[in-house]
Amino acid sequence: MEKSKSLTDVLERIRARIGENILEVGEFRGQTFVVLKDKNYIKDLIKLLREEGFNHLQTLTAVDYSSLNKPKRFEAVYQLYSISHKLSLRIRVPLEDGEGIESIVEDFPSANFFEREVYDLFGISFIGHPNLKRILLPETWEGHPLRKDYPLEPEEKPQEFKSLVELKERLARHDIK
Repeated sequence: MEKSKSLTDVLERIRARIGENILEVGEFRGQTFVVLKDKNYIKDLIKLLREEGFNHLQTLTAVDYSSLNKPKRFEAVYQLYSISHKLSLRIRVPLEDGEGIESIVEDFPSANFFEREVYDLFGISFIGHPNLKRILLPETWEGHPLRKDYPLEPEEKPQEFKSLVELKERLARHDIK
């Protein structure tokens, strides 16, 4: 049986392999995180974490920091878990607006849908993704609703939105809810 690892052991291996490309290692509310300096090291870090037993991608999302005066507007956020070692680690990668990042679908097939969702809602591209297109919104939708600069009530409503409003009104006239 494999010896149980600690998060300290894993962080030491990360520092040994890509230490010069780490901006910060820390903890927030009991959650350990690593912030990369360079987005080009995400694939190396993911491969290393797979070797270390992190075999479950819990989530992949993004954050828009445009209202906080951070050096880069976005962060791609990867939450990984090692089932056998019961360890959790968050990876954060700062990105400029319009900047893409390598897809990790090859290492975690479940990233396929997470990456499409981030692309759809934030407009962040994942380079090498096998099918990067909208997943939640219609292909004709303009903009990315989770960006801080997205209007809460757009002046121009997409046709699909108008059609749904009209359908709801017709159904209501017939007492259908």
